[in-house]
Amino acid sequence: MANPMSLLGIIHTVVSLPPIVFGVWGFVRDGRIDPTNRVGKAYIVSMVTSVVTSFGLSSTGGFNPGHGLGLLALLLMAVGALAPRPADGRATTYLRMLTYSASFMVLLVPGINETLTRLPAGQPLADSPQHPLVQSALAVLLVAFLSGATYQVVKLRGQTRPQVSPQA
Repeated sequence: MANPMSLLGIIHTVVSLPPIVFGVWGFVRDGRIDPTNRVGKAYIVSMVTSVVTSFGLSSTGGFNPGHGLGLLALLLMAVGALAPRPADGRATTYLRMLTYSASFMVLLVPGINETLTRLPAGQPLADSPQHPLVQSALAVLLVAFLSGATYQVVKLRGQTRPQVSPQA
């Protein structure tokens, strides 16, 4: 079998699925990952667990781009978590929303690469991160993130604008 997985690799794969589920759930239900509700909190805990378990994995024997992406995801979530609570300014709300969304996108980068270079077992769809299929999937992810972030900003802007009542 090509690319056999270690026990930690299997554990990491299993614990990396919940943040995807919670992230999608938050996007569908709330239009964003909201760190103040149960789904958002579950996303944060499961994302941290996923990143921490990734640090014990390395196909190169040391620090690799996946580790860097994990640190970036943690940094993005920390920026969102440490942003001051919005009193009357919207900038913090936008910052929090976009940093958590970006952490979700960062989670998917190594997930796409690992999935396409490992599955199906024995005859993976791609042979390296440079394979056109992986590169195309990452380009689609980037477009989806930019589209989703734009949608989130437009939606939030519409929610925070004062409602003008129609004149009779």
